[in-house]
Parts: sequence; structure tokens; C-alpha cells
Amino acid sequence: MPNILILGGTTEASALAVACAEGAIPTTLSYAGRTASPRTQPVAVRVGGFGGAVGLAAYLRRERITHLVDATHPFAARISANAVAAADTAGVPLVALTRPAWRAQAGDRWQRVPDVAGAVEALGGPPLRVMLAVGRMHVADFAARPQHAYLLRFVDRPEAPPALPRHHLVVDRGPFTVDGDRRLMEAHGIDLVVAKNAGGGGAAAKLHAARALGLPVVMIDRPPLPPRRELHDVATVLDWLDHGAERGV
Repeated sequence: MPNILILGGTTEASALAVACAEGAIPTTLSYAGRTASPRTQPVAVRVGGFGGAVGLAAYLRRERITHLVDATHPFAARISANAVAAADTAGVPLVALTRPAWRAQAGDRWQRVPDVAGAVEALGGPPLRVMLAVGRMHVADFAARPQHAYLLRFVDRPEAPPALPRHHLVVDRGPFTVDGDRRLMEAHGIDLVVAKNAGGGGAAAKLHAARALGLPVVMIDRPPLPPRRELHDVATVLDWLDHGAERGV
């Protein structure tokens, strides 16, 4: 019988957990612990880190995990790298359930940058009203550009105010709609959007809204990751669990 560990925190991870529960597949969903109130899940849940690649490898062995699915955010580079190393050390098959990256479409006004530091550098001009869609971990980096007024949207209200002198915080949980994001941008007079290339449909509303409003977008590219097998939907992961992992593909 398989024994699955899902490294989660994404919509895709939750969908896979539901599918595993429906198939009566023993599964544990692991959260890093950055969200205060994660959604209730139909499988066992653990919260917190593993202690790097060595700790994760030890967990895989101790819990007799047969398959590891990395369904973390595309920008969770450290845990994804640790997952590759741990799976190799423990001899456990690994697959990544990840969203295809977004690609610019007709009407988009993207400026691509390699990382958050590049996005901060791109905001070196005159004051703007900026929708900063980079997640709360990186908000403080933009304190280096205090001339802008920032619109932030977090899943949870932070314990301390964001380290930006001029900001408005919206606490809300997606999925978001194009009409809703367009109204939000119009209400705050947004001039520019900064976003990570997270991919997928659930977070794309802000990009469709920006396109409709003719707004420029500073798009942060995904970080480099070690080679790994990547799948893009729950059905193909389930097929891999049934057959692919045994074939080593």
C-alpha cells in the first residue's frame, strides 16, 4: 500500500489530498506553517519544517513514505531543493505537482526581472500606486522604495504592520476574479502591478485585470531548481502513483 507525503500549501496540494482521501490512499499533507488558518483537509496534516534535506530524508525513512509529492509554491526553492536531495538519499520516488508558468499574451506590458531584488530595482522611478503581489515574506524588501504607495493582499492579518511607510492592506483569501481584481485596482488607482510568476489559474486574475486596464506588470521569474519530474494536474500524479513511480518515470 502506498504511503504518500505531500509537501503542500497550494490549491493543487489540497486537490491532491482530496483525491488521495477519496481513493483511500494513506497520505500526510505537510505545511510549512506560514498560513495561520490553513483549510481543513481530509488527510493527516503536519505543520512545520523537517530540518533541511537531512531531516526530511530521516522523516521519509522513519514514516516509511513510499512516494513524495512536492506541491509547494513554485517560489519555495529551498524546500523543493531539499525534497530532491532527501528523496535521492532515502530512495523515495519524487514528483513535483506544479503550475505551468504564465506567458505574456497580446496586450500585456510585462517587464521581466530575475528575482525580488530585480523587482525592487525596477521601482526606482517616481512615486506610483503599486499593487504588490509578492507574498508577505518579501514585502520588507520594498521598503527600499518608500516613494510608492503599496496595495498589499494577505491571506492572514500579520502580527506586526508591514514595513512600508505608505501601504493599504487587504486581508482576503482567493480564488479571486478578474472583475473583482479590476475593481480593486480601480478603487486604489493602481499604476503598476508587481507579481511572481506563480502560474496557474487561481492567481491569474490580477494579470487579466492589469491587461484590461493597460497596466504594466513587473514579473518576477521563477527561481532555478534541481532537475526533477514535473506534472501539472492531479490526474497525472495519481497515474504516477499507480504506475509511473514503479517504472522510474
